[in-house]
Amino acid sequence: MRQHNGMRPQDVVVLLKVLLLEQTSWQGKEVAHALFLSPTEISFSLKRCQYARLLEGTDRRVARRTFLEFLLYGLPVVFPTQPGAQVRGLPTAHSAAPLREQLVAEQLYVWPDAESDYWGSAIEPLYPRVPQAAKADAHLYELLALVDALRVGRPRERKLAGDLLKAFLLPAHV
Repeated sequence: MRQHNGMRPQDVVVLLKVLLLEQTSWQGKEVAHALFLSPTEISFSLKRCQYARLLEGTDRRVARRTFLEFLLYGLPVVFPTQPGAQVRGLPTAHSAAPLREQLVAEQLYVWPDAESDYWGSAIEPLYPRVPQAAKADAHLYELLALVDALRVGRPRERKLAGDLLKAFLLPAHV
């Protein structure tokens, strides 16, 4: 195995997509196509996640509890972001579903995307093609917005996002 040089931001997105595909038989090339990444990058990502114990064994199932702990406590430190300039983009964090229904905020946060109709403070996505992947999968979009709320949000936003991610990752029957 190649030397492990740490997690990369796209690994979080790959794990979220794998969770969404959990009930199906999937291949790396399908995940690559859905996330606008190369099959090689998906392969390396899965190996990094396995090494970091975010995947259980060799069956490519996400270690849900470990992943949740990483999202809640590690993600904001390892992959932080700050609001940037006003740009056209796709809403994220508290500006996107499901948090926008629960919170009222003056400032809109967006991933830069020239094809979108919203204006707000730029939030750097976990990797450049996140807006395209989010537009192609509504459920993934919601999860990515929650993840961004953890990265950039204030305590109340982080708490709400964490509770929603916990409900997704650790349903009562698991």
